[in-house]
Amino acid sequence: MATTKEYHDYIMECLNKAGEVTSKKMMGEYCLYFNGILFGGIYDNRLLVKQTDTSMKLLSDCPLELPYDGSKSPMFLVSEFENADFMKELLEGMIGDLEK
Repeated sequence: MATTKEYHDYIMECLNKAGEVTSKKMMGEYCLYFNGILFGGIYDNRLLVKQTDTSMKLLSDCPLELPYDGSKSPMFLVSEFENADFMKELLEGMIGDLEK
């Protein structure tokens, strides 16, 4: 099942309250970028982010899920995406981790 445009638009509206997030459509799903750095995606109407030191700390209670069949890298399922302050902390921390 591909992500719906409505779900994508809703996630983007929420994420952009935390900072400038962009998306790129890829085979019915969306890769997500913060400050030009890939941090996660929207897969099957789920917001998933990469495992980094920051995401492991802030999302320790969230389940790890595979973004698509055949993937070898589980990602955190984010449910608190409507909380702009939390998402800003998560995204800024993750980008710092990914830039290292």
